[in-house]
Amino acid sequence: MKTHKHLFLTGLMVAGLFSNDSFAAPKKPFVKQGIWRGVFTLSESQVPFNFELKGKDPEHATFTLINGTRRDNFHVQRLGNDSLFIKMNTYDAALVAHIESDGKISGEYRSLVPNFRGNALPFTAEHGQSYRFAEPGTETAPAFDISGKWDLKIYSKEPTPNRIGLLKQTGNKLTGVVMSVVGDSRELEGTVHGDEFELSGFTGPSPIYIKGKVNDDKSLTGEISLGIYNNIKFDGEKNAAAELPDPYKLTYLKEGYKKLDFTLPDLNGHNVSLSDDKYKGKVVIVEIIGTWCPNCTDQTSFLSPWYNKNKDRGVAAIAIGFEQKDDLEYAKYTLGKLKEKYNIEYDILFGGIADKKVASEKLPALNRMMAFPTTIIIDRKGEVRQIHTGYTGEVTGQYYKDYVAKWNHDLDELIAEK
Repeated sequence: MKTHKHLFLTGLMVAGLFSNDSFAAPKKPFVKQGIWRGVFTLSESQVPFNFELKGKDPEHATFTLINGTRRDNFHVQRLGNDSLFIKMNTYDAALVAHIESDGKISGEYRSLVPNFRGNALPFTAEHGQSYRFAEPGTETAPAFDISGKWDLKIYSKEPTPNRIGLLKQTGNKLTGVVMSVVGDSRELEGTVHGDEFELSGFTGPSPIYIKGKVNDDKSLTGEISLGIYNNIKFDGEKNAAAELPDPYKLTYLKEGYKKLDFTLPDLNGHNVSLSDDKYKGKVVIVEIIGTWCPNCTDQTSFLSPWYNKNKDRGVAAIAIGFEQKDDLEYAKYTLGKLKEKYNIEYDILFGGIADKKVASEKLPALNRMMAFPTTIIIDRKGEVRQIHTGYTGEVTGQYYKDYVAKWNHDLDELIAEK
């Protein structure tokens, strides 16, 4: 495929009008507006998610995923009289669904990456259901309150740093986030029933499901499922002093290096290098990302408005995207969607296939590429002054506030240097 054509949908025109109470086709009812409860079948688990469908007509219809306080909006396309296509914004995946005769929805979460044979996740959804795991009136009283910070020891085939869980419980309701060296899980929502708990999250990338048990000694045991086959077990101890490895020390320059050097194509195929005149004498921010990576899009949603506000202060920025297909035309499509959604005004380059080893080869000055995203700050002399591995978003509370405060302090100092 020379050109990325998900746009197999281009010829499928969105038709029909919305009534006040439901999406309406010309001759028969379509999908009801309001709150829905969906359930993915993930291996042997049922993973619930909540969403809202809303809009007065197909062109302005929105599909909103609900996770605690977080809201993610997506555009709805109607295919014929009885099908929906909901593209997951910058993620190259979609919910493809059929509207059943009883008004329920059934379908699957499907990858759109060309020639990628990923496993689709089937789901069903029912209108008017706003609960997550336990239907109102069927809850079991919680035996414990697991609010607080948890040190999560991960059991994996390869040595894996501990993770941190930040949980908040109110009665049966449980919300929280899991942080790792590469970023955070985004906001999760669930319930505590007896001595067990469940959490799920679906924001566009593959859903997350956590199931665990509170032991007699008040420790936790459980399993985190990411997609179909990526399941990891954990033990947890409540520990207010638990911390992750310092994200400013995980990725660094190899001995003998002071500068970063690369030449990579932009989305028009023109080579761009840090030695280009447009970057000389400026503070340059390099973010290494992928549109498939939720922490990357969260980091971009922070960097883009910051850059647009500060670009006249002698600051430049470059995003290097590593995508799910090693093809510039494909990257032009995916990274172009990212550029459009987040109003990116800085250069976006294509690094190659989404692989940490490939990224390390393209950026040989680094000890290793440990995580997407990684953010590198370069001073006016062209020397690397800071490297941050991963990204933790607003849901992490004080961690996010500390990151933003340090970011602004450090950039102000570098910009002030002659």
